[in-house]
Amino acid sequence: MAKADSNKADTLKPRLPRGFVDRREDEIAAQHRMLETIRRSFELYGFEALETPFVEYTEALGKFLPDLDRPNEGVFSFQDDDESWLSLRYDLTAPLARHVAEHFDAIPKPYRSFRAGYVFRNEKPGPGRFRQFMQFDADIVGAGSVAADAEICMLMADTLEKLGLTGQYVVKVNNRKVLDGLMESIGLSGPDKAGQRLTVLRAIDKLDRLGDAGVRELLGAGRKDESGDFTKGAGLADEAIGRVLAFTGWTGTGSAPADNATTLSNFEASLAGSAIGLEGVRELADMAALFAAAGYEDRIRIDPSVVRGLEYYTGPVYEAELTFPVTNEDGQTVRFGSVSGGGRYDGLVGRFRSEPVPATGFSIGVSRLFSALQLVKSPLLEGTAKPGPVVVLVLDRENIAEYQRLVSSLREAGIRAELYLGGSGMKAQMKYADRRGSPCAIIQGSNEREAGEVQIKDLIEGAKAAAAITSNAEWKAARPAQFSVPVAEMVERVWDVLETHFPGSRPEASAERN
Repeated sequence: MAKADSNKADTLKPRLPRGFVDRREDEIAAQHRMLETIRRSFELYGFEALETPFVEYTEALGKFLPDLDRPNEGVFSFQDDDESWLSLRYDLTAPLARHVAEHFDAIPKPYRSFRAGYVFRNEKPGPGRFRQFMQFDADIVGAGSVAADAEICMLMADTLEKLGLTGQYVVKVNNRKVLDGLMESIGLSGPDKAGQRLTVLRAIDKLDRLGDAGVRELLGAGRKDESGDFTKGAGLADEAIGRVLAFTGWTGTGSAPADNATTLSNFEASLAGSAIGLEGVRELADMAALFAAAGYEDRIRIDPSVVRGLEYYTGPVYEAELTFPVTNEDGQTVRFGSVSGGGRYDGLVGRFRSEPVPATGFSIGVSRLFSALQLVKSPLLEGTAKPGPVVVLVLDRENIAEYQRLVSSLREAGIRAELYLGGSGMKAQMKYADRRGSPCAIIQGSNEREAGEVQIKDLIEGAKAAAAITSNAEWKAARPAQFSVPVAEMVERVWDVLETHFPGSRPEASAERN
């Protein structure tokens, strides 16, 4: 008894670390179809694939530098045998910057690349917040013109169209220089005003949710929400609040400007006297002209509420927002929100080189976008049902080589097949085939072997027939969807079963369809 208790105590408890997830075949296959659609969209724009490792020198990541004896929180880090700090990448942009700088003379510039892969955040996990998640990025390095930023925004729009989200998204664009100019115009420039600037920008970011009245409170003394919680405001004077609201275009009408020309006019009026701000307005005007020329003006909007990553970006910033409503945990109807974003980051590659290197790009949050496609029941995720493997049952274990020969014949013909490797009897083997999603099972006992035949049991048709059979006697009399064929005809007849339930399975059918 004591020995049994000791063995039980030594048994490991199977536990998934917090902030990580397991994924099964159906989800992996559906996500693969989504990723393949994104890849084809990026390639259409001339982007080429690049893969970088999960691990980089911590100092190369830029944002998280070694602090005293270990890197700051936010990344998973460890020391190499030479005591250098290494970290798991927290995004795909910093590794790109390192790669471009390292191979600067060998790659064509401007350099268009896309990357897909997992990134890691050493942060507290929570609902919808993971420590490992996938991103899909596209970047142009070496192009200083805002035409590159416009290309990125159009790529975002076209990719969402190809994913079946027509009419359910908007790409919103702003400019870091415009926002810097706004801060300058209301007296919030300089390092001592950093906290107040952040409060103002967070207030602007809530325009869609709170409207101008709520944002006015956050720009002033503060705001108490429905639950009674109070958020301290930016403490701006009335004149400064009026200038910010004029900049955003929210002047009590309850809706944002509908066209890019109106938004740019508001920007220009609010930023008079700010050289950096007006430079940003001109860049946005150039981008708006490109959108109009290419027919994207209804899908890409200049929007003052885009304030993402201000410590990181140096020019245009943009994000793609899904506009269809969803119900949150409290039963409230809300918008799904952003699924991708990015901007111009001219200083990142330059950290590795003496001369500045312009760059712009965006990142798709794969898991979030996948969730959105699930919500709208995208046909893209359904794809064509994939049959499980044909299972060859093993009834006479002394003749297992004969069963292996049958499996090999199926595989050589391109049919997904497996040999049952367990130790159970026929009934359990049939149950196993059902759980594997097998379209059919191959049965060969001694009688069939002597006759040079096999039994093929169509498990899909059999399940349909079984539903209509009410008695055991009927079942035995019907032997639903089970038939004998010569071994030489087994492959062809299995193809017939597959083609019946999964049209296009046969290689020649696939070739004709393509």
